[in-house]
Amino acid sequence: MAEPIEVLVFGSAIIDFICYTPRLPKPGETLHGNSFQTGFGGKGANQCVAAARQGSRTALVAKLGADSFGGDYLRHLIAEGVNVVHVQQLEGQTTGVAQIAVSDGGENNIIIVVGANNSLSATDVSKAKSLFDEAKVLVCQLETPVPATEAALKEFRGVSILNAAPAMENTPQVLLQLASIFCVNETEAALMTGMPSIHSVEEAKEAVRKLVEMGANTVIITLGKLGAVLGDSKQCLGDYQHVPAPKVAPEKVVDTTGAGDAFIGALAHNIAQHPQGELAEHVAAACVVASQSVQLPGTQASFPRRA
Repeated sequence: MAEPIEVLVFGSAIIDFICYTPRLPKPGETLHGNSFQTGFGGKGANQCVAAARQGSRTALVAKLGADSFGGDYLRHLIAEGVNVVHVQQLEGQTTGVAQIAVSDGGENNIIIVVGANNSLSATDVSKAKSLFDEAKVLVCQLETPVPATEAALKEFRGVSILNAAPAMENTPQVLLQLASIFCVNETEAALMTGMPSIHSVEEAKEAVRKLVEMGANTVIITLGKLGAVLGDSKQCLGDYQHVPAPKVAPEKVVDTTGAGDAFIGALAHNIAQHPQGELAEHVAAACVVASQSVQLPGTQASFPRRA
């Protein structure tokens, strides 16, 4: 009998089309790029592969198109050791795609067309009930329909992580309440809380307070090179923790695409493997993995494997 799944991811799978360019274009501007590559992306699949590369037994519930991109993606997931029993290719649907521009400084902008990902539904939660029953950690995002994500969070009884990205200005309160851990980056947190911007640890702590007031149980806000801030409904503002990230020299930053997904996958892995550990320790370990990923090009291709 196969060993039980540890990390279950309910979410998106998208093919990345990545252009590397000296800088990001201005509106209406055409630039010459340095190079182009395709890759496997989508926050759900990214986070699943990141957890698998850290050593967790993973499964993905997702939708692909019945096209060559979908077939390639399915074979890739199998090669990464992901359980794909509930990854379905749909006739008449296209696999989701993302158009990504990456500057020489590692900054990026992304446009996604989700395609078959829009077909993920609450029915898929029911079909994958055995995985929901056995997994230790569930990971969801917002690249797939919200009702399906809500159903997944309601069904799961272990530790659930909602990476609320792409950000929703009016995030349904039920999503904050259902997730054990609500994780966003500084841009997403600013949009959700109505803050003009978040550039410092103190501003992030204020955003944590606001998200807790909105109904979140435990909040993690990732801050890139500044690390992350975390807090929960039992703490006050002064007790929120700042976890610094490892220092990475600017010249070593190649591509920040997918760093947040590397963080989430590593976080899920560490919680599954060490359920009694302190959350701050899990966040610190995830920051290490994210800092390693920005030093390599690509999305999943940049995710480190546990030695």
